[in-house]
Amino acid sequence: MPVPLPRPPALLKGLVTVVLAAAFAAQAVAALLPHVPLLLAATAVSLAVEGVLYRWQRGVLALFAKSHADITVRHVLRDLLLVVALLRIGEQDRETVYAPLVGALLAFYALHCAIQAVSVLVRRTRTLPVVTRNIDASALRLSPAPAVLLRRPGLRLLVFGLPATAGLLAGAAGGRPVLAAAGIALSLLLALAGLGALLLRLLPGRRPAGEQQVLEWFDAWLASYRPTVGLYFSGGAASAYQANMWLEPLAELDGRPVIVLRERFMVQKIAATDIPIVCLPKVSTLMRLEHSTLQVLIHPSNSGKTSQVLRIPTIKHTFVNHGESDKLSSCNPYAKAYDEVWVAGPAARERYALAEVGVEDKDVVETGRPQLDGVLPYAGPPAGAYTTVLYAPTWEGWDGNPGNTSVVAAGENLVRALLADPGVRVLYKPHPLTGSVDPRAGAADLRIRELIRTANRERAATRTPAAADLAHRAAELDRLTTADFRPGADTVERMLVQSAPEPGRAQAVARATAAWEEAYWASLPEGEHQVVTDVRPALYSCFNVADLLISDVSSVISDFLASEKPYAVANTSGLPEDAFRAAFPTVAAATVLTPDAAGVPDLLESVRHPEKDELAAARAELKLRLLGPAEPSSQERFAQAVRALCAKARDHRARVAERLAAELPGQRTETAIPTAPR
Repeated sequence: MPVPLPRPPALLKGLVTVVLAAAFAAQAVAALLPHVPLLLAATAVSLAVEGVLYRWQRGVLALFAKSHADITVRHVLRDLLLVVALLRIGEQDRETVYAPLVGALLAFYALHCAIQAVSVLVRRTRTLPVVTRNIDASALRLSPAPAVLLRRPGLRLLVFGLPATAGLLAGAAGGRPVLAAAGIALSLLLALAGLGALLLRLLPGRRPAGEQQVLEWFDAWLASYRPTVGLYFSGGAASAYQANMWLEPLAELDGRPVIVLRERFMVQKIAATDIPIVCLPKVSTLMRLEHSTLQVLIHPSNSGKTSQVLRIPTIKHTFVNHGESDKLSSCNPYAKAYDEVWVAGPAARERYALAEVGVEDKDVVETGRPQLDGVLPYAGPPAGAYTTVLYAPTWEGWDGNPGNTSVVAAGENLVRALLADPGVRVLYKPHPLTGSVDPRAGAADLRIRELIRTANRERAATRTPAAADLAHRAAELDRLTTADFRPGADTVERMLVQSAPEPGRAQAVARATAAWEEAYWASLPEGEHQVVTDVRPALYSCFNVADLLISDVSSVISDFLASEKPYAVANTSGLPEDAFRAAFPTVAAATVLTPDAAGVPDLLESVRHPEKDELAAARAELKLRLLGPAEPSSQERFAQAVRALCAKARDHRARVAERLAAELPGQRTETAIPTAPR
């Protein structure tokens, strides 16, 4: 078997490292000989490679830093070799001429260290205990961030030190120490200016409010806003979709909602919303919610930090999950830690009962899936020339079960079978985490995308006039949903920019999103296959244009059933079909496809000719089991569940307050739990 060639990125990293090492070696030889042309060439190559590293190869910089060969060491070595060259080229009795140059060079490096120390102090003053969005935080003396050049030591040394290096190189080439002195002097001036700019930010009136001031401001905001219900979320960058799917249902509640995050980076991962967002990284800050009016926290996922907020006794907690499926993760034993578990329909209630994970039936509340209220119902067979098939597989999961995702064992076969039908348009929407655990899934995903690109080239569809309207709609939507940050803006500057939203922005975003989605689908060439990986269009928008879904055992099935359109599930578990259906109730109304995709032609035939569709009644019945009744709407049931749990929280607070008053009369007046608004 031939040995696979190294991937181009790895080969490029190795090449850059070798070139930089060779440049330093050549510079050392040229300085010791001395050899001016070689010195000039080696130094130029060395500086050019540094620029390439900072622009395109940040990973190599991290590797150098771990090897104690960071930018400071490399820059000192580069300048030291130039000083050696100056000494070797000049006459022996001229060493004293270069002593001031060496001293000035050392002073420059001392200033570099001083700038870094002050930069760390400035960064600490700008690391607030509370990060907000959609809240007026102007009272905290927020200001734009320092220039990126002053905050990144490697880039700063490379830029500020360039005049000194160029001066030393010119002095060595021309034998004129004055050129070296001029270059070093310019570097010193740049360093002094940078140090001064940072020192000004440490003045009392120029830095943001201190930690205690911020906490007092946060307490005052809580008392003024008086939140009643919140969404609590913690997780990695790729998991933000789990919170985003609950933004609209949360915004439509009658109470005063708030979003509580734990990771600073997550503040920018939350999609466009007018709901106030607070990020509380420290547990001590999080505990301040105990004495607020917050009554209920909704949890769309479990995380290591969830246990921290569950310690707050004045708040009721409910687990809503970010989707329901027949996987074990949909009835995780951790769910028993919550006061209630809200599920879509009877099937999930039965799933918890059968799992026996400690969740009592009295704590399970059926609320439907409010996100699905906008999913359009089945309107008959495909009306146009093409049957639109949405292939939305899930990811490989953490347990390595081959039945988790169809991408590895069946994905390419399924897509080939679909592309073989000239009347099919494929929408491929892979899970955001595909390939994050199993490299085979990532490789299969790339091959599927290439199959689709090849099919599009062969189909050679032409763009429609609606593409111009799409650009206009996209610009309008971006204007409403994208904050205009300067490059290098930090969290404090983002708080300043993302202050309280203008009235009516949420409604404007909803209208702009609907207009964009309509323009997007209209702009696509008829029959052109699509790989959908961006935030837009959303999964539910894909549901509305699809005639058929092919997926795995995942929450996508349950959500798609809101439309009652035909769907199929790929069986890569190795189980016989009967056992597969018995193990996964969500497959009851599906066409089961084998990994070889042999059943795809018959499946397409049943979609195009509803009289051949034998599963329509089963889908309607399964929809009722999975999602509950159509009336009242899911949003109404969700809102009712929120009101009921808020009432339980208020009753609990009242009982605690009465008990405390009875135990210690007259001593709990100032620390009594605040009465939450109804």
